[in-house]
Amino acid sequence: MKTAVVWFKTDLRLHDNETLMKALAQSDQIVPIYCFDALHFETTEFGFKKTGSFRAQFLLEAIEDLDKNLRELGSGLLVVKGKPEIEIPKVVQQFKAVKVFAKREVSYEEKQVEIKVQAELFKLKCELQTFSTSTLYHAEDLPFSIKNIPDVFTNFRKKTEKDATVRATFDKPNAVISPEIPPLNLPSLADLGLTFEAIDNRAVLQFKGGETEGLKRLQHYFFETQCLSQYKETRNGLIGADYSSKFSAWLALGCISPRYIYRELKKYEQQFGANESTYWLIFELLWRDFFRFMFKKHQNKMFQPWGITEAKAGPKTVSHKLLENWINGRTNVDFVDANMLELKFTGFMSNRGRQNVASYFCHDLKLDWRFGAAYFEQQLIDYDECSNWGNWAYIAGVGNDPRENRYFDIGKQAAVYDKNKAYRKLWLGK
Repeated sequence: MKTAVVWFKTDLRLHDNETLMKALAQSDQIVPIYCFDALHFETTEFGFKKTGSFRAQFLLEAIEDLDKNLRELGSGLLVVKGKPEIEIPKVVQQFKAVKVFAKREVSYEEKQVEIKVQAELFKLKCELQTFSTSTLYHAEDLPFSIKNIPDVFTNFRKKTEKDATVRATFDKPNAVISPEIPPLNLPSLADLGLTFEAIDNRAVLQFKGGETEGLKRLQHYFFETQCLSQYKETRNGLIGADYSSKFSAWLALGCISPRYIYRELKKYEQQFGANESTYWLIFELLWRDFFRFMFKKHQNKMFQPWGITEAKAGPKTVSHKLLENWINGRTNVDFVDANMLELKFTGFMSNRGRQNVASYFCHDLKLDWRFGAAYFEQQLIDYDECSNWGNWAYIAGVGNDPRENRYFDIGKQAAVYDKNKAYRKLWLGK
C-alpha cells in the first residue's frame, strides 16, 4: 500500500485543506502527524517565550479537536515532540511512507526547518510536497510575482481585487484511511515548560482552540447574530465578544480557512445583503495576505531593527524599567495601561488597542520595537508571525507604511474610542 505522511502545522483543520486532500488523492493510506517543535517553546533573544501559556493552551485544544475529528473519519493524529527534521523521518521509516505532504512556509525560521526536513527525507528517497493553504488569494494567482509585489498595501489591494480571483474551497473528506493510530498523546503545559493561566473573566471571549469552535464562531457572528452587517461601525470597539469577528485566533492556527470565511461571507451577502461592513471583513483578510506575501518577499528583513528600510541604524537601547512598566500597565497613561492589562490577563487585545500601545512604545517611550513585537509573540492567543511583526514594523516606521512618523495621540484616541471610560474602568477599576 502507498502510504503518505500528512504533517499538520498551522493548518489544524479538515475543511478546505488542500494538503490533506492531495495526500488522500495520491495515497492508499495516510498518517496524520503533528510535531511539537522544541524551537517554538524556547525563550527568544528578547527575553520572552516564543509561545506563552494562553496560546499553548489554545494549541493543545486545537490539536485535541483535530484528533477527535480525524477519528470520526477512521484515522487519528500521531503526536511527536522534538526537532521535525529528526522526528518526521522517523515516522516515515516506521510506516514506510513514500511522501510527506505539508503546508508551505514563508517565514525565515519556518522555511529553514522545511529545508532541513526535505534534506533528511531526500536521504530516505521520500519526497516533501508542500501546498499554500494560509491565504485568501493564492500566491500563483496574484497579478505580480512575489519580488514585484507593491510594498504599499493600497497598491497591492487595488490590483489584486481587480485582476485576481479567490479559489474555490476544498470539501472536508468523507473518510480518512490510515494504519492504526495510537490514542492521542498530548504533552501537558508543564512538558512544554509552561504553567496554566486561566483567561480573566473580563475577557472579550473565552477563546477555545479547534476547528469545531472556529466554525461555531463563524456561524454565530454571521448567521445567528448578523453582526457582520455592522462590522465596519463596531470594529473599533473594546468591550464584548461581538464588536469584531474574533476569527484571528482560529485563523492563526489554521483552524478556519480564509477562503472558507470568504465563501460563507458570499452566502451571507446573498441572504442578508452586501454592504460596506461585509466588504470590510474581506479587506481585513487582504491585510493578512499582504503581510504574508511581504514576508515571502523580504524574508529575514522583517526582524531587523531597520525592517525593510535601507536606513541601517543600530537598534535602539531598551530600558528594562520602561519595558516592565509597559508590560504591567504601569505607564500612568490610563488607555495604554488598560490595554496592556487586558493583554496580560487574557492573551487578547483589540486592534485599536494594539495600534495605540505599539505607537506609545515606539514613539513615546522610544524603545526598540522588536521587544514589543516579541512580547506580543509570547502573549497573544491569536499570534500570527507575519501580521504581528509586519504591523509592529509598520507602526515603528520601518515597514510598509507610506506615511512617515505615524503617531497616535493616545489622549485623543481614548476620548474617541472610550469616551465614557467604560473600558478603562473595567481594567483599571477607576
